[in-house]
Amino acid sequence: MLPANAHTLLEIALRTGVIYCLVLLGIRLSGKREVGQMTPFDLTLLLLLSNSVQNAMTGPDTSLAGGAVAATTLLVLNYLVAELSGGNRRFRKYIQGQPSLLVHDGQVIESHMAKEHVSMDELERALREHGVATCKEAALAVLEVDGSISVLKYEDIEPTASTHLNRRRFLKKN
Repeated sequence: MLPANAHTLLEIALRTGVIYCLVLLGIRLSGKREVGQMTPFDLTLLLLLSNSVQNAMTGPDTSLAGGAVAATTLLVLNYLVAELSGGNRRFRKYIQGQPSLLVHDGQVIESHMAKEHVSMDELERALREHGVATCKEAALAVLEVDGSISVLKYEDIEPTASTHLNRRRFLKKN
């Protein structure tokens, strides 16, 4: 039989695990752009979210041991998710998502832009950052899983069988 204090600490670990999973799911569902590009609004939301779930994790226990158990649980869960993501492609795809093709052969794919909540201004800014003046000059623009936008100019790629296969793969996924 566990002492009363151990029962409370075990409950904190369980509560923290549930909150971790809920917040991870919420962040995953919010989309790649929300995670990759932190605005003051996003930072405020993150701070308020962490404050609002703190009581759900520790309950009435404000002890040092309770805080240590919650922190340790979060660190262990984060480590386990990272390990699973590194070794299991299917799990990584579920947790991180997949890249999304935004521009293909100079043509903007508006349905992908809308799905990923990427504005034309954001796309044009990313193109400029990569030294591309217009979408017509971009062979590919891809919204990566970290929220950044990668851009390839036509001169950056050579039309080979492997690049054409990769383009088809991007188009099928999205």
